[in-house]
Amino acid sequence: MGQRGEKLTKKQELAVMALLTEPNMEKAAEKAGIGRSTLYRWMQLDSFQEQYNQLKHETVAQATARLRQGMTIAVDTLMEMAQNKKTPAVARSSACRTLLEFGFKSVEMEDIQKRMDKLEKAMEDETA
Repeated sequence: MGQRGEKLTKKQELAVMALLTEPNMEKAAEKAGIGRSTLYRWMQLDSFQEQYNQLKHETVAQATARLRQGMTIAVDTLMEMAQNKKTPAVARSSACRTLLEFGFKSVEMEDIQKRMDKLEKAMEDETA
């Protein structure tokens, strides 16, 4: 397998990007201008996998940040709908139900996280 930290060629860098933007390996290979077997071979290289995983992680992190921003907008919109007397009753009711459901889930998730943190701390204390 390839050495960790090796610099990728331009074609390999194109292949990494294609893997992130194309729906399957065949289309990614085609977009990068290489054969599918070459792409499969490169996928076995540590340096290629390292770059691919790093870019995939960065892409997910960026998408997650955008989702978080959208959540604020969504909650503001739901609250506005729930409070606006001109909003049709069915839409207000739906907005209220959604706010309640996600509010309860949020509290539940926070509670679970606190309990997990306590358990992890207790386990660390036992092993120390």
